[in-house]
Amino acid sequence: MDGRLHIVGGGMAGAEAAWQAASMDVPVTLHEMRPRVATFAHRTGDFAEMVCSNSFRSDDDERNAVGLLHWEMRAAGGLVIATADRHRLPAGGALAVDRDPFAAAVTAALRSHPLIEVAEGEVTELPAAGSWIIATGPLTSGALAEAIRAETGAASLAFFDAIAPIVHAETVDMSVAWAQSRYDKGETEAERTAYLNCPMTKADYEGFIDALLAADKTEFHEGETESSPDPTPYFDGCLPIEVMAERGRDTLRFGPMKPVGLTNAHRPEVKPYAVVQLRRDNALGTLYNIVGFQTKMKHGAQVDVFRRIPGLADAGFARLGGIHRNTFINSPTLLDGRMRLKSRPNIRFAGQITGVEGYVESAAMGLLAGRMAAAEMLGRDLAPPPADTATGALVNHITGGAAAKTFQPMNVNFGLFPPIDASAGRRGRKDRYKAYTDRAKSSFREWLAGQS
Repeated sequence: MDGRLHIVGGGMAGAEAAWQAASMDVPVTLHEMRPRVATFAHRTGDFAEMVCSNSFRSDDDERNAVGLLHWEMRAAGGLVIATADRHRLPAGGALAVDRDPFAAAVTAALRSHPLIEVAEGEVTELPAAGSWIIATGPLTSGALAEAIRAETGAASLAFFDAIAPIVHAETVDMSVAWAQSRYDKGETEAERTAYLNCPMTKADYEGFIDALLAADKTEFHEGETESSPDPTPYFDGCLPIEVMAERGRDTLRFGPMKPVGLTNAHRPEVKPYAVVQLRRDNALGTLYNIVGFQTKMKHGAQVDVFRRIPGLADAGFARLGGIHRNTFINSPTLLDGRMRLKSRPNIRFAGQITGVEGYVESAAMGLLAGRMAAAEMLGRDLAPPPADTATGALVNHITGGAAAKTFQPMNVNFGLFPPIDASAGRRGRKDRYKAYTDRAKSSFREWLAGQS
């Protein structure tokens, strides 16, 4: 044993785990296979590179579960959330970031830390000794995935995940589109205009749906389609638009293409039948991603179908969408309450590979795993935060709160929290959510205070 904490994977979870452990004066070796071993989705070798979105979602810490998770990570000195705050973009009530400077800043912070060393190259086996955290995310390399399967004796669960396309802002026709966040959310003009909106008439929408359903789609391997005897499921929070359209012609119009809370600046008297939103993707405002438009269409079909959207007839794409198979372990079966692999307690798992979904959730599990591992190496046992906190609710869900047989990736939500005491009387939804966040903040402060 070399007295160092070894972390495999430099994504959101691994980066945060390394920062937390080093902040507790525990030396860390951060193993990252990129850029030596590439993935189809990543473009660089930077840590915490954002792939499918540039958003950390709602930043409302009083009535939103993910906003509460932001608050807890800030309170715990999280590197990922602090860096996101420094590189945030106008996005109404959401926390969106300028993805490239964000990843570069996380990378610089980790590489310059005196207690963190970076080891480039692929880890292909589960280590027999030492303290390790596996935070390889949904694109775990084949060799390491096989090592995990061999150790656990159970196949990893899997789901398909999709990436939305990114458009060059200068190619959006602003005589058709207009800038406005839904319900004009945002404290500044920049935040209220962080979204571009492309309106559709009923005829536009019906034609778009027809083209979408008829387009060439990505072909899957045997056993990876919805019609297979044991199909790999999609994660409902990141469904391809084609799958949503197949569930009903109006599904998109009541989902990512809903026209509510928006007024066409060019024709305010006409209510759109549907609206496609684009969200600013970088600080320069030169790139916009199409919100909710994850897709499994082939690239040529994407260009044809997306240019049917009013305002995008001449759209230029900085990146087209894509789909890939993500893997995650059956955490309720395999992990203990300290996120350790039951069969090899020297190894913890963190991030999306544990079955949490989303950048914020992944970073939060890295934060917790890094603190737990460092505490253990310092001769202390650190219990997870109470289950009435956002972090505690997530780790409780993946380490036993969820049913192992039906375990699926999960975003943080108030349904994972212990119910508010009914004796407090009936509450409206907003008041109830505020009660959840007030209780959580109090519990999280106590948990942090107990570590000093």
